[in-house]
Amino acid sequence: MAFKLTATPIAAERFAPFGDVIHGDMETTSAMNDARFLRFNDLARIDIDTQAGGRPSISIARCRTATALPYCIEKMERHPKGSQAFMPLAPFSFIVVVAPAGDTIDPEQLQAFVTSGREGVNYHKGTWHMPMIGLQSGQDFLIVDRAGDDANCEEIVLGETVIVDI
Repeated sequence: MAFKLTATPIAAERFAPFGDVIHGDMETTSAMNDARFLRFNDLARIDIDTQAGGRPSISIARCRTATALPYCIEKMERHPKGSQAFMPLAPFSFIVVVAPAGDTIDPEQLQAFVTSGREGVNYHKGTWHMPMIGLQSGQDFLIVDRAGDDANCEEIVLGETVIVDI
């Protein structure tokens, strides 16, 4: 029997146990460059373990192969040594599936969210999440996470079939 998840619109309050929703909020603005720009400040808490040479890293990931919905989630991953942020570089929706930090995942605790196309997410250190999928090839994400010589990604294979859809 498959466990089915329906992604609900992402909201900062509902996503807070797992991380931050990144979006331009007028409450966080300041002017910059002679007031020609509005800067949206401090949108996510970047939490990087710098022990053993870890450092902040900024990358871009491009979807090479689109994923069709519904999608069967076979594994989840977490990053115990740093938060991990994904921000679309153009407006497009994407799906995230998360579970609380811990040694195991209970499928009953999985939560699925869909963005409106204008938000990104920042997973808290240790939060279980579905590996990234793109709904169209060519979608680019800016990634802010931890780099270093030591491993910072743990995976767990789910013991049940979990299907996510919008």
